[in-house]
Amino acid sequence: MQQQSAILKVIVVSQFLCTSLWFASNGIINDLIDTFQLKADALGHLTSSVQFGFISGTLIFAILNIADRYKPSKVFFISAILSALFNIGVLWEGNHLISLLLFRFFTGFFLAGIYPIGMKIAADYYSEGLGKSLGFLVGALVLGTALPHLLKGIMETLFWKSVIFTTTSLSITGGLLMFIMVPDGPYRKPSQKLNLLAFFSVFRNRKFRSSAFGYFGHMWELYAFWAFTPIMLKGYSNLHPEIILNIPVLSFIIIGSGGLACILGGYLSQIVGIKKTAFISLLLSCVCCIISPWVFTSESESIFIAFLIFWGMVVIADSPLFSTLVAQNATPEIKGTALTIVNCIGFAITIISIQIINHMRGLTDSNNIYVILAIGPILGLIALSKTPTKTI
Repeated sequence: MQQQSAILKVIVVSQFLCTSLWFASNGIINDLIDTFQLKADALGHLTSSVQFGFISGTLIFAILNIADRYKPSKVFFISAILSALFNIGVLWEGNHLISLLLFRFFTGFFLAGIYPIGMKIAADYYSEGLGKSLGFLVGALVLGTALPHLLKGIMETLFWKSVIFTTTSLSITGGLLMFIMVPDGPYRKPSQKLNLLAFFSVFRNRKFRSSAFGYFGHMWELYAFWAFTPIMLKGYSNLHPEIILNIPVLSFIIIGSGGLACILGGYLSQIVGIKKTAFISLLLSCVCCIISPWVFTSESESIFIAFLIFWGMVVIADSPLFSTLVAQNATPEIKGTALTIVNCIGFAITIISIQIINHMRGLTDSNNIYVILAIGPILGLIALSKTPTKTI
């Protein structure tokens, strides 16, 4: 048990360090726009490029069963190093939009060997209490994702390239920690052969389908919310010019609060059940989407920020729970592949919602556009309602 606890801490720290690459460009988007003469809609395109790279990576990893055929910690390490190398490409002085999109694409591509592989490694160490363990792991992802915003906030007086240098160094460190300190888990069942049909066969299981579709609905909302959190804060400031907000630091707090929610959700799931906890979280985030237009009109800065923090918590609290349900309902020999497949499709969905919001922002300045994020949670809630709760 002590060894499991120590291993989990290493996995969590490694995941946190490596996933700091995910929103590295988002935290310095204004600097990138100014330095490379980009258009205002570059945020949506750069975010989608990372997502598309991640999708491509997870698709290839899943089809080739890489997570189940090779030593997971080694895959994690190699991916962390390669992702870091492409991240630092953002510093090239000759960059333009296309080159930046390519660097972000390949950063996302190799993140496919970090996030789902980290979950696979955790699943190899835990048969019981997996929901709680993945709560810590996804919490690390959340903090890693939010970190560039904090770095930008505290490095405001420093050159923006410091954010890229820092996140690159963190990823290399995280990869080394995983490779050196995390051996194969006791529940790992490696696949001995290539199974090209695994990508399709996993969805034959009804419980697996329900869990996956719930996750897909959650993903429609999640990354769009994260990507546009600074824009929401700026939109509120435009409505209330007398209020001055530290947008980078507040973005970190709002997104980062989800890390605590993942951990709390993991503990709560041990009391009320994994599926029920995921359902409640998805329902609450759906409500946040629907009522968001009215909160933007609030004259109280405290109410608005408290609302975004609450939204930032419930929008992610169900993520580790869905991953747990997916892992539990997948065949052990292709568990890593199943997690990677679901990640692949889920992140493909994020591109659609991000681009829709990005396009709508070009048509209107209204803050009502975030209501559209409720579509995913509504469909996810319907999917979860179609299977009995008692077995999961």
